[in-house]
Amino acid sequence: MRGNEPTLGQLGEFPMIDRLVSGRRQPATTELGPGDDAAVVRCADGRTVISTDMLIEGRHFRLDWSTPHDVGRKAIAQNAADVEAMGARPTAFVVAFGAPAHTSAADAAALADGMWAEAGPLGAGVVGGDLVQADSWVVSVTVLGDLAGRTPVLRSGARPGGTLAVIGDLGRSAAGLHLLRDGVAGFDELRQRHLTPEPPYGQGAVAADAAAQAMTDVSDGLIADLGHLAAASQVTIDVSTAGLAADHQALVAAGAAVGADPWSWVLGGGEDHALVAVFPSTVLSGALPAGWRVIGQVADGPARVLVDGAPWVGEAGWQSYDG
Repeated sequence: MRGNEPTLGQLGEFPMIDRLVSGRRQPATTELGPGDDAAVVRCADGRTVISTDMLIEGRHFRLDWSTPHDVGRKAIAQNAADVEAMGARPTAFVVAFGAPAHTSAADAAALADGMWAEAGPLGAGVVGGDLVQADSWVVSVTVLGDLAGRTPVLRSGARPGGTLAVIGDLGRSAAGLHLLRDGVAGFDELRQRHLTPEPPYGQGAVAADAAAQAMTDVSDGLIADLGHLAAASQVTIDVSTAGLAADHQALVAAGAAVGADPWSWVLGGGEDHALVAVFPSTVLSGALPAGWRVIGQVADGPARVLVDGAPWVGEAGWQSYDG
């Protein structure tokens, strides 16, 4: 119990759900929000982009590092980024939350507040979900998105001669995680970027409108995620470290503080949720959408990712079953 707040076990499922949904303002796309057997969400395009992610306490977040509000924001951000990577806009989120009976109702409410703090500015709402007892915190989120008439941008569309570009920062989350694990003081912004990522919202649609051939978000690590794109498109992707110099420079001091190579964070670190896309060869760097920067090229050849023309020998990124 936190202060005079009841626990989830004391309050019960439905009173807690009532508390979580009371006073929330749904966007215009929500015809029916929480309170019935299912929600009803409008989709003007006639198609819905759908993705699901889970956060498990002790695996994806720690409550001695993150506040419940942080966890809520992160859960929404990582799902929204998947929809952005298809060229769509997030419209609605469905959330299932499992937690021990002794969990404070105030912490559950703070989790929901964090979700709404992230979803609200996107014009999206949390339209429903479930609340169950579990041994530890489990947050499962499903996001719905609207393409607004666009063709979805797939991983499989990259073509030889294409320009590889990114928007958003790389390596910040991995650096923050290393700093948190080592208990290194300072670098508050980097540590916070691990707890609450900052996807470049709205840029997925911008890239789609600029004729992006293929796109993905950097969730597992730049090399790992580009590997998925290269395999789907059957192309060779050559990443240029010159295009990533600003990311590297931003992490030099943190790398020195923990004895790590900043390139391992930039190229192999995940959970930044930057967007990386391949644009046609006719799109030169000066014609890319504002904020996008060139970081490589696409060539004919076997499905692989190179760095400055050579295989990358460092960590490529996150693996869910890494032992």
